[in-house]
Amino acid sequence: MSGPRRTTLRITGDTPRRRGEDRGRQARAGITRAWQVYEELFATVAAGNARTLDVPALALRTVRATRAWAPELVAEMEGVADGAGLPFWTIAALNARTEILAEAGARRTGECSTLVRVGPRTSGGQCWDWHRELADAWHLQTVTGDAQGFAGITEHGILAKIGVNEAGVGVLFNILGHADDAAAGVPVHLVARQVLGTAGSFAEAVALLTDAPVSASTVITVVTPDRAASVELAPGGSAVVAPDDRGWLVRTNHFLDPALAAAELRGRREPETYDRHRLLTERVRAHGEGPGTGMSGAGAPEPDGPGPDVLGPDVLVRLLAAHRDDGAEVCCHAPAEGRLGSRWATLATVAVDPAERRLAVHDGGPCSAGPGTWTPLTAPRR
Repeated sequence: MSGPRRTTLRITGDTPRRRGEDRGRQARAGITRAWQVYEELFATVAAGNARTLDVPALALRTVRATRAWAPELVAEMEGVADGAGLPFWTIAALNARTEILAEAGARRTGECSTLVRVGPRTSGGQCWDWHRELADAWHLQTVTGDAQGFAGITEHGILAKIGVNEAGVGVLFNILGHADDAAAGVPVHLVARQVLGTAGSFAEAVALLTDAPVSASTVITVVTPDRAASVELAPGGSAVVAPDDRGWLVRTNHFLDPALAAAELRGRREPETYDRHRLLTERVRAHGEGPGTGMSGAGAPEPDGPGPDVLGPDVLVRLLAAHRDDGAEVCCHAPAEGRLGSRWATLATVAVDPAERRLAVHDGGPCSAGPGTWTPLTAPRR
């Protein structure tokens, strides 16, 4: 059975500010609710680590870095603030939530697993894990008016996260942790937004990512119809990680580049990221041939599908549906009890087919997905 569809915002505007205003007007109530949760989350995490945060100052510090790198992103956030009727620094803080949580000393207990298969028709997808209290604080979106139209999912008030654009450039998103993470550079969510809105090729996407002056760590996996690579970003530099010799990229929440891993914070704190990586690597190595599984019907096999190597929704679900009893919690379920900051859940499962400029999004973890639970999205023409 299919459930109610997640809201899809269709963002338009011929300037960054107008696109922002359109987003702010459409998502005003959701942005306000999301900000209330994040405001509490920032304070709760900081207090738990005996830290005090000046959130407005931290947010505006990231704005200065963003203005120097891509001023149009600042104009778009200003538009969101105007459209939503909120102070500008709150929108900046939402877009810099990863950086501000790094300043607060956040421990990420379980977050995001990604699989990509490179082949004649490269495809992939991921679980997006985040705080259960923010389960209603995200939406689907299509965005037009920039150099590239794009589609994807993001949180209320945040310009972009996971998606694919009209040129067939897709991005998947996993947070990392580095000893030098802080709120000083361009927020990683805005970097993903810049790739989706402007990159016309694999090479352009990788160049944008490696050029970005970030101050918090993440890995953004670029997926195009015939290529893919993970770009690891950290305050001290970046690294491009190629698929393995069978064409697979398996990403969880630790660095694979040895130089960046030397100053890793998350991997030392939370070894479960290695458990998830090990389990998924075993599964993809054992993944045999089967019927073609493209995205026709958002989850149904295509009659003349692209072949067994395409990670359509049903194949992706079989690989990602793993719990603690399986050896690692890839599909994450929040405990019934616990305080804000400790209740993690898989909020969405996303499959990306760059050749078709399409995504399929399931609201929840892979273990609850089935025919009819997927929402298809196609990147619009600008």
